[in-house]
Amino acid sequence: MKDPDFVLRIDNLESFYGPIMAIRGVSLVVPEGRVVTVLGANGAGKSTLMKTISGVMDPQKGKIIYRGTNITGMAPERVVRAGIVHIPEGREVFPLLSLEDNLAMGAFTRSDGAKAVQEDLDMVFSYFPILKDRRHQQAGTLSGGQQQMLAIARGLMSRPKLMLLDEPSLGLSPLLVREILTIIRRLNREQGVTMLLVEQNAKAALDVADYGYVMDLGRIVIDGTAETLKRSKDVQEFYLGVQTDSQRGQKRWKQKKTWR
Repeated sequence: MKDPDFVLRIDNLESFYGPIMAIRGVSLVVPEGRVVTVLGANGAGKSTLMKTISGVMDPQKGKIIYRGTNITGMAPERVVRAGIVHIPEGREVFPLLSLEDNLAMGAFTRSDGAKAVQEDLDMVFSYFPILKDRRHQQAGTLSGGQQQMLAIARGLMSRPKLMLLDEPSLGLSPLLVREILTIIRRLNREQGVTMLLVEQNAKAALDVADYGYVMDLGRIVIDGTAETLKRSKDVQEFYLGVQTDSQRGQKRWKQKKTWR
């Protein structure tokens, strides 16, 4: 594909978390209108990747190209104005503000008038009706799942072209994980928001994604369509918990038996 087909292209990115090189020569692309997932264990560099894209962290090497423009090292507020919104791990809602005020904060970069903001507020409530019922409630009193919904809804209020979602399933029940990821897929299909989804829950992520990358120790080690990754013996062994007949898989399951 040519660059205009990509919302995001990352070339040979390197970024440090303190003294540790957390991202090592990462290259990936996110096509327009797709859901792309980045999988990996804790410490693989997934969150550092998201923070580097959104401008929270500066890379030491490489390029971040968004819709044909080099945004490497761009300040976070300019990244948001360009059309990228980052839903961080841990939600980070404003706990003492009402739910409605949190949503208003998501629209702070906009200048298209109160009517357009109200229309988007109605759209957000159509995807998250439980939030409408609690619109005057303090955000800190919501459940974990409701706070995650609020974080996504607040991001939508900025009218993003690309949404970066960092571990939206973290700490949630399987039922809530399924509900939130279903809403993410609906937003992609119905609102046209391109998604880059970071997840440890590989099965849930691959069920909604079009394409995926697997990170390990700061590097991309496997990539392919979601269906291809589901069939990959390495992904099945290390991320889906399925025993396979691969050499690595047999070794892993023999080790697992000795631990019991």
